[in-house]
Amino acid sequence: MKPDYPLLGLLARKPATGYDIGKWLRVDGRFLGRRPSMTPVYRALADFQKRGWVESVTDRRESAPDAKVYHLTRDGREAFVEWANSDYVPAERPAAPDFAVRLNFAGQLGPEAALRIVRTELEYRRRQRAEEDPGPTELDADPIPEIDAAWMQFIDEKVHDRGWQSTSLLIGWLETTERELSRIMNRRSAVQSNEGITA
Repeated sequence: MKPDYPLLGLLARKPATGYDIGKWLRVDGRFLGRRPSMTPVYRALADFQKRGWVESVTDRRESAPDAKVYHLTRDGREAFVEWANSDYVPAERPAAPDFAVRLNFAGQLGPEAALRIVRTELEYRRRQRAEEDPGPTELDADPIPEIDAAWMQFIDEKVHDRGWQSTSLLIGWLETTERELSRIMNRRSAVQSNEGITA
């Protein structure tokens, strides 16, 4: 079983109960392609415990059932940081959640980590865009009688156009985010330089 590193990233923010994790899945997790199902979460937590990456303590409650609170161990922190600093490989499909997941969790280590991920994604999408043909591939089609070939071609063009425009929007967002992160990094460098001069 491949470790659920983003879930480690969630626990890196603060210890959490299964209920806390479920709440995150229903709200923020939906933007990262996570399903609000607890079965894979409990499976991942059990895997983390076997690996020695998390421990749990029982939170005794008077007015509700007791809850297990999971927190990262030192090995868990190291596993998360190692994953966060590992090479990010963009997915072929621009709409895949891989980028958002990596940016959300690995990027929380700081602007340098976030900038590295954004630049990797931006370079990949620019290359991908340069290699793409701006129109849909014409199929040698022999559709069933219920499908009009001209209408089918029109729908193919609309769907292709949607993908093309959403990729353009993603590239624009990546460029804006890269500039913001670069400014943050430059300000940090200037502050560190000034601190070195005054020390």
